[in-house]
Amino acid sequence: MFSYYFKLAVRSFGRNKVLTALMVLAIALGIGASMTTLTVFKVLSGNPIPHKSEKLFYVQLDPGMREGYKAGEEPETQMTRFDAEELLRQKKAPRQAMMTGGGGIVDPRVDALKPFSIQMRYTSADFFPMFEPPFLYGQGWSAREDEGRGRVAVITKVLNEKLFKGENSVGKDVLVEGHALRIVGVLDEWAPKPKFYDITTDRYDGDEDVILPFSTFIDLKLDRNGNMNCFGREIVSDAQALNVPCAWIQYWVELESPGKAGDFKAYLDNYSEQQRAAGRFERPANTRLRDVMEWMEFSNVVPGDVRLQMWLAFGFLLVCLVNTIGLLLAKFLRRSGEIGVRRALGASRREIFKQCLVEAGTIGLAGGLLGLVFALLGLWAVRQRPASYAELAHLDGSMLLLTFVMAIVASLLAGALPAWRAMQVAPALQLKSQ
Repeated sequence: MFSYYFKLAVRSFGRNKVLTALMVLAIALGIGASMTTLTVFKVLSGNPIPHKSEKLFYVQLDPGMREGYKAGEEPETQMTRFDAEELLRQKKAPRQAMMTGGGGIVDPRVDALKPFSIQMRYTSADFFPMFEPPFLYGQGWSAREDEGRGRVAVITKVLNEKLFKGENSVGKDVLVEGHALRIVGVLDEWAPKPKFYDITTDRYDGDEDVILPFSTFIDLKLDRNGNMNCFGREIVSDAQALNVPCAWIQYWVELESPGKAGDFKAYLDNYSEQQRAAGRFERPANTRLRDVMEWMEFSNVVPGDVRLQMWLAFGFLLVCLVNTIGLLLAKFLRRSGEIGVRRALGASRREIFKQCLVEAGTIGLAGGLLGLVFALLGLWAVRQRPASYAELAHLDGSMLLLTFVMAIVASLLAGALPAWRAMQVAPALQLKSQ
């Protein structure tokens, strides 16, 4: 019966072209707007490392001055070098990594290429097993290179293609700011968006080409970038020095399970009180320990205007559905005579209801096809915006499927009331009026 009702629906489109076109357009506009904003929201709010995001935690301490302190306020978003190195030395978590970002100039030492600028990440050895970037060749360095300020580096596939034409470059050198760094690993494609392990700077741009030990960065006095907050009472001459009260380092830990977070936070509280007793900290223990998704939520990775646009788009879809209900009601009731004849010939109310729903669903399918076009145009428009996340706005397979599911479900919901009214048509009255 479904195929028969589908043929009747297609035939009905030809009899009421303008009315059908209006319904298809209404659903398409609502679906197009909703899918555009929903796709952007999904891209920005997705879990970047779903299999272990509940075990990775971002650490915050509060080393600020006594002046201006308010109980319960948020501590510094980043950590001082002294605290980061001390926590790393104490090794209270199975894995932990301190890091910051920077930049420099690579000398390709090839006549065909001129020196060019790159982005870099300065971190510790556990960065690789914690965040699991895939390797094309080699591997990350060990804690021994951290402690020995080893002049080693991991480079990206893109840089490897540029410098070594894609060959296995492990064991070769890359010349950064005049310093030769021995390549120990080459990453495969890996560019998480947002860059969740460092969302204190640009969250969607600035993929790093070279990753090297934090200790080596300090030893070679390489350039760094990103936010820094100095809060001491004295003028700072070298903000990156060990004992300077400046927060500029991100610190992550990986715990065995989410249940271990309470114990590790207790350790952080105890560490803070120890530093306060030593005179370094002036405020009571005020620590935070957030997993990946909590940290992204706290950092407002999804801009407020994106959330607002999404809800407005769904509100627009609701308005389109209300209009579609009215149009379907008018269309079905105009066929009261036809419905009355079918009822008189033995069709049950249930069959009338099913026929009308199939027709509504067919309209939804057509609306979904047109809505997909509108969604693709909407996402293209988003990609033309100057926002750093704009280039990520693409429709993937799951969102493509959701477009048609939403269109059909929306049309079925819109068609339920008109179909119910249509099946209430009394055949006797219709036949008598004829």
